[in-house]
Amino acid sequence: MEFKEIQEKVVDCAESYGERYNIKIDEDFALLKFYEEVGELAQAVLVHRKKCRTEKYLPEEESKKEVAKEMADVFGMLAVNAHLLGIDLEEAINKKWITREWIKK
Repeated sequence: MEFKEIQEKVVDCAESYGERYNIKIDEDFALLKFYEEVGELAQAVLVHRKKCRTEKYLPEEESKKEVAKEMADVFGMLAVNAHLLGIDLEEAINKKWITREWIKK
C-alpha cells in the first residue's frame, strides 16, 4: 500500500470515529489527541522496558505489541493532523529525512 493511501485510510477512519461518537475532528481535537497518543506510547515503552510498577509488567512479546499499537496511534494522529493542516506528510518526510532538502547546511 502506498503512503498516501495509508494516510487516506487513516483519515477516513478518524472521520468515521467522529461521526460514530459525534465528535468534531478538527485541528484542536487532532492535536490534543496526538498528545494523548504520545503519552500512551511513553507509558507503553515504560512498561516494555520494565520501568514501571511491577504489577504493570507484561511478557516481552505482549509489551512489544502494545508499543507497536501506540506507535500506530501516534502515526495515525500525525497523519490526521497533516491532513487537517493541508500538509503532504509524505513530501515533508521526504524533504526532511530522505533528500535532506530542508536541512540547514
